Amino acid sequence: MPKGRKGKIDSSCVKIGIFDSGVGGFTVVRQLLSILPDVPVVYFGDTARTPYGPKSPGILRTYAMENARFLIEHGANIIVVACHSAASCATEELRENLTIPVFEVVTPSVEKACRVSRRGRIGIIGTRATVSSNVYPRLIPERRPGAKVFQNPCPLLVPIVEEGWLRSRETRMIVKKYLRPLKDRQIDTLVLGCTHYPLLKKVIKEKAGKRITIVDPSREVAEKVTAFLLRRYKTAPSGKKVQKNRFFLSDLTPHTVEIVRSFLGKKVELEKACV
Repeated sequence: MPKGRKGKIDSSCVKIGIFDSGVGGFTVVRQLLSILPDVPVVYFGDTARTPYGPKSPGILRTYAMENARFLIEHGANIIVVACHSAASCATEELRENLTIPVFEVVTPSVEKACRVSRRGRIGIIGTRATVSSNVYPRLIPERRPGAKVFQNPCPLLVPIVEEGWLRSRETRMIVKKYLRPLKDRQIDTLVLGCTHYPLLKKVIKEKAGKRITIVDPSREVAEKVTAFLLRRYKTAPSGKKVQKNRFFLSDLTPHTVEIVRSFLGKKVELEKACV
């Protein structure tokens, strides 16, 4: 449990549904499993239709609703939108149309960035869809008036992570190039605006430098979900059998299996989704 949080969650009453455009959302799964190892999760990665970044807001809203309904059909009573592209344009529609709580990765990152930024100069890296949505420049000044937000789309980082090139020389060069415009604007805080990016955190930290604080969306949303569950389900265990974790992908290949293992740090059973 995170520091300062006490209590026992009745995990038989909860099943966390998490969806992403592909395997990036496994960074959120990893954080949730480390904080809430006894709470079951069901994951859907839309690997057949990835990437979401270049797609239009309308199609992303359609995909998000389909993904959420798939998770609900498999027992989820909490939804976590682990895809920044979908979260930036589909969260409101999900909350209007679903009767269960919906969490997303954008707002927790915004709140953390506003707290930790020393001078209110906040950088965002993300997909083209996330950057073009302007969700961060809209939300950050609402929470921290006067803050300056600087964005740079990084379309190559998702395929780099999907290929497993986490520490290569080429990756370091590309990360350095993407961060240069933000460093030139003298940012003091950098939000990793995609759930793939925590896998590149070591390289990003190295190229960003010690003076820039990194905000990891996977950790922030996991903390948010944990706090909610401790409020809602902080009860004595019911004694019911807890469901097992299930991990679905809309397209499943041997390469994907290896990438998921690198995301989670262990091998898990992956299922082909019928959607």
